[in-house]
Amino acid sequence: MAQTTQETADWVSRLADDVIAEAERRAPGKPVVCASGISPSGPVHLGNLREIMVPHLVADEVRRRGVDCVHLLSFDDYDRFRKVPAGVGVDASWNEHIGKPLTSVPPPPGSPYASWAEHFKAPLLAAMAELGIEVRAISQTEQYTAGTYREQILFAMRERRRIDAVLGRYRTKQAEAEADVEAVEQGSGAATEDDGAGTGSDDYYPYKPYCAVCERDTTTVTSYDDETTELTYTCDCGHQETVELAKHDHGKLVWKVDWPMRWAYEGVIFEPSGVDHHSPGSSWVVGGQLVREIFDGVQPIGPMYAFVGISGMAKMSSSRGGVPIAADALEIMEAPVLRWLYARRKPNQSFKIAFDAEILRTYDEWDALARKVAAGTAQAADAAAYLRATGTASGELPATPRALPYRTLTSVVDITTGEDEQTLRILAELDPEHPVSSLDETRPRLDKAARWVATQMPEEARTRVRVEPDAELLGSLDERRRESLRLLRDGLADHWSLDGLTTLVYGVPKIQAGLAADARPTPELKVAQREFFVLVYRLLVGHDTGPRLPTLLLAVGADRVRALLGG
Repeated sequence: MAQTTQETADWVSRLADDVIAEAERRAPGKPVVCASGISPSGPVHLGNLREIMVPHLVADEVRRRGVDCVHLLSFDDYDRFRKVPAGVGVDASWNEHIGKPLTSVPPPPGSPYASWAEHFKAPLLAAMAELGIEVRAISQTEQYTAGTYREQILFAMRERRRIDAVLGRYRTKQAEAEADVEAVEQGSGAATEDDGAGTGSDDYYPYKPYCAVCERDTTTVTSYDDETTELTYTCDCGHQETVELAKHDHGKLVWKVDWPMRWAYEGVIFEPSGVDHHSPGSSWVVGGQLVREIFDGVQPIGPMYAFVGISGMAKMSSSRGGVPIAADALEIMEAPVLRWLYARRKPNQSFKIAFDAEILRTYDEWDALARKVAAGTAQAADAAAYLRATGTASGELPATPRALPYRTLTSVVDITTGEDEQTLRILAELDPEHPVSSLDETRPRLDKAARWVATQMPEEARTRVRVEPDAELLGSLDERRRESLRLLRDGLADHWSLDGLTTLVYGVPKIQAGLAADARPTPELKVAQREFFVLVYRLLVGHDTGPRLPTLLLAVGADRVRALLGG
């Protein structure tokens, strides 16, 4: 399934070109390293997912070209627990854990996971599996506590004055950047981490121990000996201790030093980062200086990615701290559609993921693109985004065998309240020449649509078919409107399919106007059609609008339609 650069002329291909060229320049013959970093300090929301999707798409394109490539996903689970997020099922008592590593904080009550970090990592990893994202996951808790970075830590401590000098160039700029509240709130939070600054040039230490007694990082290094590596620290809890740093594995480099250290250690060629990392004096800007001047490495190719917004979010938000995660989106949309939303926009372009009725338009656009791709008429960049959405270098993602329109499925589920026998009857009647024989043919799209109806459809938009005919309205009709209803009732039997009923409901006003069935619509005809539709909707559901009329008629059933229309 390899594709040439010309066939996939999109932003992913252009970045892959750059990444492969850079890898050949830096480390010929070695696997290309793309990287992401996620701090599981709370729900890993759909904005954070872009941190993973951008390098995933680039790494996947590199693999499609037959080049060995690894996508490293660092879970920054050795970061400090900074604050208790709202809406995740814990109370203020969790404040006692602030300052501890995320892997040392207990999970919310009732969680099956061992720690706070594992609780929030688990749904992300499950969603990534559904999305076809393959990574080599790294726990920074495991890396630090295993002594993986011991030499890098000792080196950073020896070079602490040089590191402090580089950081000092940017501290004023960083203070100004932190005024960008939106960037801080949307970002990981790591961008505003303490850089280890002391009160003078002789008391800067880039290493932060976790206290051996209270486990918090509320510690201050008071002395360090480069020869013996003896480090003395005090903690706000009152504990004081001297450790031998060459053997100490209960602390970490401060973030602004940690990140460039890992670029050099892992040989990262490509890693994007969010807006919060790109402000003046931020970790990306400073890290570029530190990796070159201190760690003798090269900053990765790293485009800045923009925010991901949400259009609507009804009932899920209460259990997610107000931020939808990938698992939420995958409840209401298929994995290829969610992948497509990230693939079709350049990293620096913001976009929204729809949880409200806008999702119907999203699916309409997706299905239209699928038809163009099948017909060979899609633009190159659009076809490339579709290719990346529907599969990876490892193979195609699972797809719905019979991909009926999402808006049709939501209408049917809404009307039937998800009752399988009724749903199958209606879906089978959509196209009698090629009837749906099993609901499994329409899954998982049907299940996603059903979940959207159950959790996101506004109450006022739900369809409730009348139990009895509206005798008052029927009795008030003039002869012309009675005739329109007769024409509709009499035509049901011969037009009982989605296409047939579409022709019928648009055709009744044409017949009344003495026009041919294939007559082009005029402004007057459009008005007549609209008035006719409103009349039928009022008689069937008591409102001026509702699901697409042909779908509604199929769902209600011919006999009940005739009864409600006065037959």
